[in-house]
Amino acid sequence: MKLLNPRSFEILRHIVDAYVQTGEPMGSLTLAERLGNTLSSATIRNVMARLEDFGLLYSPHVSAGRLPTEEGLRFLLKGF
Repeated sequence: MKLLNPRSFEILRHIVDAYVQTGEPMGSLTLAERLGNTLSSATIRNVMARLEDFGLLYSPHVSAGRLPTEEGLRFLLKGF
């Protein structure tokens, strides 16, 4: 999956890390804060939507944030 740019990979990594630690979905606002507000929550939501299109993330319900799929976990653990 070489379609991921460094920004997408970093967002996926943060979501997977949070999932491993808490088991909870991560929202774009929380992720923006973790990234030091270097990206807007709207930008993060766009990246999350693209990661969903790739099958790496999913949303358990509309406003819940995102969780990694099994494929997303495997992708990150294998590292590209």
